[in-house]
Amino acid sequence: MAFLYAAVGLVIGLIIGIIIARVMTPEYKKHKQLQKELETAKFELEQHRQDLSDHFSNSAEMLDTLGKNYTKLYQHMAQTSSDLLPNIPKQDNPFVTQTAEAPLESEERKPEETPEIQPKDYANGSTGLLKEQPKTYVESPTMNKAS
Repeated sequence: MAFLYAAVGLVIGLIIGIIIARVMTPEYKKHKQLQKELETAKFELEQHRQDLSDHFSNSAEMLDTLGKNYTKLYQHMAQTSSDLLPNIPKQDNPFVTQTAEAPLESEERKPEETPEIQPKDYANGSTGLLKEQPKTYVESPTMNKAS
C-alpha cells in the first residue's frame, strides 16, 4: 500500500512540476507575449479594414452627392440662361443644346433605345487591311464631298 501512495505522489508531483516549470520558463512568457501581440495586431488590422471600408463608403456617398449637385447646378444654369437671354440663338447658348441631349434622371429609358443584340467587336471575314488589294470606293450623288 505504501508503494501505491508513493507512486501516486510521484505522478502528482511530476504533473505539478511540469506545470510549474512550463509557467516559469522564459519561453512560455515569450510565447504568451507573442500571442498577445498577435491578437493585438489582428485587432488593429480588422479595425484598419473597417476604417477603409467606412472611408470608401463615405467617399462614394460624397461623390454621388457631388454629381447630383453638379446636375442641379447645370440645370439651374440652363434655366437661367434661357430666362435671362431669351433672344439668344440656340447654337450660341451652350446650356440649351446639352440639356436637350442629356437625359433627365426622372426619364426612363425607352425599350426601343436599348439594343437587343450587342454589336460584334470583330469583322466577319477579311477586311483587306493587310492585303494588297485595291480599295473600292462607293460613289453616291447624296454623299457630301469635302473640298
